[in-house]
Amino acid sequence: MLGVFVGSAALVVILSAFNGLEDLVISLSNTVTPDLRIEPTSGKTFDPNNTVLLDFQKDKDIALYTEVLEEKALFRYSNQQFIGQIKGVSNSFLFNKKLKSSIVQGELALGNQEQPLAVVGSTVQYTLGININNPLTVLEVYSPNKNTSNAFSPTDEFVSRYLTPVGVFESNQESDNAIIIPIATARELLAEPKNISAAEVILKDGSRSNTIMNTLQKALGERFIVKDRIQQNALLYKILNSEKWAVYLILTFVLVIATFNIVGSLTMLVIDKQKDIAVLNSLGADKSMIRQIFLLEGLMISFVGCVLGLVLGGLFGYAQMKWGFITMSQGNLVVNAYPMALKAGDFVLVFVTVLVISFIASFISSRLSVKRFEQLKQAL
Repeated sequence: MLGVFVGSAALVVILSAFNGLEDLVISLSNTVTPDLRIEPTSGKTFDPNNTVLLDFQKDKDIALYTEVLEEKALFRYSNQQFIGQIKGVSNSFLFNKKLKSSIVQGELALGNQEQPLAVVGSTVQYTLGININNPLTVLEVYSPNKNTSNAFSPTDEFVSRYLTPVGVFESNQESDNAIIIPIATARELLAEPKNISAAEVILKDGSRSNTIMNTLQKALGERFIVKDRIQQNALLYKILNSEKWAVYLILTFVLVIATFNIVGSLTMLVIDKQKDIAVLNSLGADKSMIRQIFLLEGLMISFVGCVLGLVLGGLFGYAQMKWGFITMSQGNLVVNAYPMALKAGDFVLVFVTVLVISFIASFISSRLSVKRFEQLKQAL
């Protein structure tokens, strides 16, 4: 019972810890990731003046609709260079309240076409050594000139713009390689007067994203693909889920070893109760009933140990969530305490896992109880 108790409690605590880490990573990523993202199935850009999209912008479920123009470009700051992503956005992008939590330095501002500003990712800032408090040094952005094929001067091969960095954001590895600029400046750099790369949508009720995504996908047809947050961060979700299931399998093997101690315990009990088994048979108990007695005893041992383990694991997780007595390293600026998240599905998963393993172990032991049934009866 103690082995099942410790194994169940450990499994709940570890799964809850992975849930907490998953929620933390996803929350950091979701500050920049929209609820829905509309992209073309083929090609890099599309015409936003689509009848379906124009009607969709007026939908009552839409909180923000942002046009985005993205492409790789060369960044230069002082004597440092970096190849990253430019993300030109329309003004509605600034009204996303979640973005403020991702700003680690400066402010979230884009300026105007005459004086464009830039909000840079943390990777860009670190690589180029950008100082947002120094307005005298600007960020130079270079993009290939699509309208020039054979230029006499190398400088004519590129379109350049100068932007003042005013803020730094930090979200995930992919987003931190980009800079956010006004879409008008992005159009000048990329020579795209009308088309956009994607449309990002923030919903009033994020829980309805799947329903709205499916409806919009049917209306747009095969020329467009609508992605929710999971599809936009598919690799991140796969890594988090695979790590969680890998740890679950490892701890399940430990639990198997602990649970199969029941085999030894029940085997010793069968040896000790041989005369009692023969007496029960003489009173009318058949082999099936004798097996059920030991099977139910093994399941009862596992059930009590598992329930106590689930209670202890749940209390530990709740205490960590409320008081955070297990802290992370002092250099961690995101959270102070180790994150935990209790999910009912994990408790059900552990309970079913323990019962299945316990049933197999108890079934093996119960078969031993009637193995020498006839010899015991004759000896008695």
